[in-house]
Amino acid sequence: MGINFNKDLDVHSDALRLRAERTRVLASNIANESTPGYQARDIDFNAAMQQLEQGGDTTSPGVEDSAIGYRVPNLPRADGNTVELGVEQAAFSQNAEDFQTSLTFLNMKIKGLSRAIEGN
Repeated sequence: MGINFNKDLDVHSDALRLRAERTRVLASNIANESTPGYQARDIDFNAAMQQLEQGGDTTSPGVEDSAIGYRVPNLPRADGNTVELGVEQAAFSQNAEDFQTSLTFLNMKIKGLSRAIEGN
Protein backbone atom coordinates (compact mmCIF):
# COMPACT_ATOMS: atom_id res chain seq x y z
CA MET A 1 0.00 0.00 0.00
CA GLY A 2 1.48 3.34 -1.07
CA ILE A 3 1.25 6.72 0.54
CA ASN A 4 -0.91 9.32 -1.19
CA PHE A 5 0.76 12.56 -0.13
CA ASN A 6 -2.01 14.75 -1.55
CA LYS A 7 -4.58 12.93 0.60
CA ASP A 8 -2.35 12.57 3.65
CA LEU A 9 -1.25 16.19 3.76
CA ASP A 10 -4.86 17.37 3.63
CA VAL A 11 -5.51 20.97 2.73
CA HIS A 12 -2.36 22.35 4.31
CA SER A 13 -0.24 22.16 1.16
CA ASP A 14 -2.99 23.94 -0.83
CA ALA A 15 -3.33 26.50 1.94
CA LEU A 16 0.41 27.20 1.84
CA ARG A 17 0.31 27.81 -1.92
CA LEU A 18 -2.64 30.17 -1.59
CA ARG A 19 -1.09 32.00 1.38
CA ALA A 20 2.14 32.45 -0.60
CA GLU A 21 0.17 33.90 -3.53
CA ARG A 22 -1.75 36.19 -1.16
CA THR A 23 1.56 37.35 0.30
CA ARG A 24 2.69 38.30 -3.20
CA VAL A 25 -0.53 40.26 -3.85
CA LEU A 26 -0.42 42.09 -0.51
CA ALA A 27 3.28 42.93 -0.93
CA SER A 28 2.47 44.38 -4.34
CA ASN A 29 -0.20 46.57 -2.74
CA ILE A 30 2.24 47.83 -0.12
CA ALA A 31 4.92 48.50 -2.73
CA ASN A 32 2.48 50.55 -4.82
CA GLU A 33 1.09 52.59 -1.92
CA SER A 34 2.15 55.86 -3.53
CA THR A 35 1.47 54.94 -7.18
CA PRO A 36 -1.34 57.14 -8.52
CA GLY A 37 -4.28 55.12 -9.80
CA TYR A 38 -3.08 51.81 -8.37
CA GLN A 39 -5.97 49.54 -7.39
CA ALA A 40 -5.35 47.41 -4.27
CA ARG A 41 -6.19 43.73 -4.69
CA ASP A 42 -6.64 40.79 -2.36
CA ILE A 43 -7.37 37.08 -2.56
CA ASP A 44 -10.58 35.72 -1.10
CA PHE A 45 -8.87 32.83 0.67
CA ASN A 46 -12.11 31.02 1.57
CA ALA A 47 -13.42 31.16 -2.01
CA ALA A 48 -10.11 29.88 -3.37
CA MET A 49 -10.04 26.99 -0.89
CA GLN A 50 -13.64 26.08 -1.72
CA GLN A 51 -12.72 26.05 -5.40
CA LEU A 52 -9.84 23.68 -4.64
CA GLU A 53 -12.08 21.42 -2.53
CA GLN A 54 -14.50 21.17 -5.45
CA GLY A 55 -11.80 19.66 -7.61
CA GLY A 56 -9.82 22.70 -8.70
CA ASP A 57 -6.18 22.31 -9.67
CA THR A 58 -3.67 24.33 -7.64
CA THR A 59 -1.21 24.36 -10.55
CA SER A 60 -3.72 26.15 -12.77
CA PRO A 61 -3.13 29.92 -12.87
CA GLY A 62 -6.89 30.54 -12.99
CA VAL A 63 -7.47 29.18 -9.48
CA GLU A 64 -6.01 32.21 -7.75
CA ASP A 65 -7.12 34.67 -10.45
CA SER A 66 -10.81 33.86 -9.94
CA ALA A 67 -10.48 34.56 -6.21
CA ILE A 68 -8.57 37.85 -6.61
CA GLY A 69 -10.69 40.94 -6.24
CA TYR A 70 -10.23 44.65 -5.81
CA ARG A 71 -10.26 46.15 -2.34
CA VAL A 72 -12.77 48.93 -1.68
CA PRO A 73 -11.07 51.73 0.26
CA ASN A 74 -12.53 53.22 3.42
CA LEU A 75 -11.26 56.68 2.46
CA PRO A 76 -10.88 57.21 -1.31
CA ARG A 77 -7.90 59.31 -2.40
CA ALA A 78 -7.92 62.03 -5.03
CA ASP A 79 -5.20 60.29 -7.09
CA GLY A 80 -7.32 57.13 -7.50
CA ASN A 81 -5.00 54.92 -5.44
CA THR A 82 -7.00 52.53 -3.23
CA VAL A 83 -4.13 51.26 -1.07
CA GLU A 84 -4.54 51.98 2.63
CA LEU A 85 -1.19 51.20 4.20
CA GLY A 86 -2.51 50.25 7.64
CA VAL A 87 -5.10 47.88 6.17
CA GLU A 88 -2.50 46.25 3.92
CA GLN A 89 0.04 45.87 6.71
CA ALA A 90 -2.55 44.28 9.00
CA ALA A 91 -3.66 41.87 6.24
CA PHE A 92 -0.02 41.03 5.43
CA SER A 93 0.75 40.36 9.11
CA GLN A 94 -2.35 38.17 9.57
CA ASN A 95 -1.54 36.26 6.37
CA ALA A 96 2.03 35.64 7.55
CA GLU A 97 0.72 34.28 10.84
CA ASP A 98 -1.78 32.03 9.03
CA PHE A 99 1.02 30.83 6.71
CA GLN A 100 3.12 29.88 9.73
CA THR A 101 0.17 28.01 11.27
CA SER A 102 -0.39 25.99 8.07
CA LEU A 103 3.33 25.31 7.87
CA THR A 104 3.33 24.02 11.45
CA PHE A 105 0.40 21.67 10.74
CA LEU A 106 2.06 20.44 7.55
CA ASN A 107 5.31 19.82 9.45
CA MET A 108 3.44 17.81 12.10
CA LYS A 109 1.75 15.71 9.36
CA ILE A 110 5.11 15.00 7.71
CA LYS A 111 6.67 14.01 11.03
CA GLY A 112 3.74 11.65 11.67
CA LEU A 113 4.13 10.06 8.23
CA SER A 114 7.86 9.71 8.81
CA ARG A 115 7.24 7.91 12.11
CA ALA A 116 4.71 5.60 10.43
CA ILE A 117 7.21 4.75 7.69
CA GLU A 118 9.92 4.02 10.28
CA GLY A 119 7.48 1.89 12.27
CA ASN A 120 7.55 4.03 15.43
